[in-house]
Amino acid sequence: MSDHSWNSSGSDEDQDPELGQPVEFGGVLSKWTNYIHGWQDRWVVLRKNTLSYYKSEHEREFGCRGSLCLSKAVITPHEFDECRFDISVNDSLWYLRAEDPEHRQQWIESIELHKAESGYGSESSLRRHGSTLSLTSAASGFSATSTSSFRKGHSLREKLAEMETFRDILCRQVDTLQRYFDNCADEGSRDVFQRDKVVEDDEDDFPSTKPDGDYLLNNSSKEKLCSQGTLKEVNGIDFKGEAITFKATTAGILSTLSHCIELMVKREESWQRRLDKEMERRRRTEDAYKAAVSELKKKPHYGGPDYEEGPNSLINEEEFFDAVEAALDKQDKIEEQSQSEAKSRTLLSIPMTPGDSHSTLSTHRYSTKPHSHASSLSSVELVSAADDVHRFSAQVEEMVQNHMAYSLQDVGGDANWQLVIEEGEMKVYRREVEENGIVLDPLKATHAVKGVTGHEVCHYFWDTTFRFDWETTVENFNVVERLSDNAVIVYQTHKRVWPASQRDVLYLSVMHKVPSTNENDPDTWLVCNFSVDHDSSPPTNKCIRAKINVAMICQTLVSPPEGDKEISRDNILCKITYVANVNPGGWAPASVLRAVAKREYPKFLKRFTSYVQEKTSGKPIMF
Repeated sequence: MSDHSWNSSGSDEDQDPELGQPVEFGGVLSKWTNYIHGWQDRWVVLRKNTLSYYKSEHEREFGCRGSLCLSKAVITPHEFDECRFDISVNDSLWYLRAEDPEHRQQWIESIELHKAESGYGSESSLRRHGSTLSLTSAASGFSATSTSSFRKGHSLREKLAEMETFRDILCRQVDTLQRYFDNCADEGSRDVFQRDKVVEDDEDDFPSTKPDGDYLLNNSSKEKLCSQGTLKEVNGIDFKGEAITFKATTAGILSTLSHCIELMVKREESWQRRLDKEMERRRRTEDAYKAAVSELKKKPHYGGPDYEEGPNSLINEEEFFDAVEAALDKQDKIEEQSQSEAKSRTLLSIPMTPGDSHSTLSTHRYSTKPHSHASSLSSVELVSAADDVHRFSAQVEEMVQNHMAYSLQDVGGDANWQLVIEEGEMKVYRREVEENGIVLDPLKATHAVKGVTGHEVCHYFWDTTFRFDWETTVENFNVVERLSDNAVIVYQTHKRVWPASQRDVLYLSVMHKVPSTNENDPDTWLVCNFSVDHDSSPPTNKCIRAKINVAMICQTLVSPPEGDKEISRDNILCKITYVANVNPGGWAPASVLRAVAKREYPKFLKRFTSYVQEKTSGKPIMF
């Protein structure tokens, strides 16, 4: 991951001052792509409630490769990986890893902040959309809902209507009393003013006569007459009647309230039963939701990092084996198809010629020590390890001696070898060994192949030129260093079989001839492959580095031909002893590793020996 995985344009607390929104920022996160490429660095941008990712920061102009709306996103920090967190929206699931736990926490908090500020439920969104919601409107809505729940209670509705009627009566009575008190207050202020003018206005209180004999009243007399009329109107209120009405109204209100309380008490038990049923339905729904979520987590997201090989893998041992076996079956079908196509091309390109298939064989006789002359195989004659000196010479010599001393021993006795496969001349043995939960079972196979020599078998097994012709599990390889003509350091990666992690191997491969110390015993050819370290090929996070110690030990047995006939391939037999000590590393289940070994090792040995027989058929014998 990049060293600068947090290049935001603002902190997780920064917000737009006008809208209250978090500002845009981006950074580098590792995103799980698929089971082939694993974790890849991607430029991730968080902006306006949307999480998008690009292949790199410089490729943003080409558009994002994917995005998620965070409104309904679920952010889940990983239980074991302190740098990882997952984001799921419906069926979309992103696996992300930050550079360190601090950056992961910053990302999670920022995403949650954007998520909280999204939609119409947040405070800032209410300001943005000019919402006028208030507690009053909310209470009104609640009141309406509550009232609607009484629709089935007919008696309660009638009582509520009575309450409305009583409320109207009381309001009218209050209005009448208010008018009376207002008029009384106005009349009292006028009386005070009139008393001050009684003396002055006494003379003017007598009526004057008109020419026609009628009497005229002055202005003061008119005002007095009007005031007296108004008082009569106000004093005309029937206070006794109003008091009786007020008393009856309040009594009716109390009676109605009492009746309403009685009705609600009677219905409380029914409402409680409804509430209990509703709570039970909600509990069942929540349980069903939790069960569905748990089942969804158990369902394998093929290619997801939680379902690959590892100490906390969610895939169980049986599912692991089924997945591996299915992948191996698929590889076998592809291999068979490619082999049949190759054979078809070979038959079409090479015409068949009549004649003795052994006419081109060399003229080696059993009475003479076999040698290789004009052989078509460009192999180097080896005599001993002393002819091949390099910095690993001592280690090679030790390995060769160990294999000659122990690998050729009989499988009986106290070695605890168990026969697991027997097919004709081929037998495969195994000793079950585990160390710290990792299967380290040594494997030993014996085989007898007609028509080939030990030198030929070891040559094709050692020479990397022919590696892809018979090895189907290797994805790629390269020679890291050539130590000598018969010793090389090879780095190779094996094809990944999901859900197992991909493996790579760095090993020294040497081909060696061990002359026999007895004239009656055959010479021994040996190829030894064992793990070493090299500065140019350090372990990486993309593959698990396996450790190997493998030996292909071959001896050639020659039967005398009849009469003066030349030695042909019908007279030779190669006894093969193949031993393998492999530490696969990782966390694959023991039962799966043993089952795969039991299946694949015999197939490999048969496939390789058949390949050697095909390659040497019709060619001079190389002893």
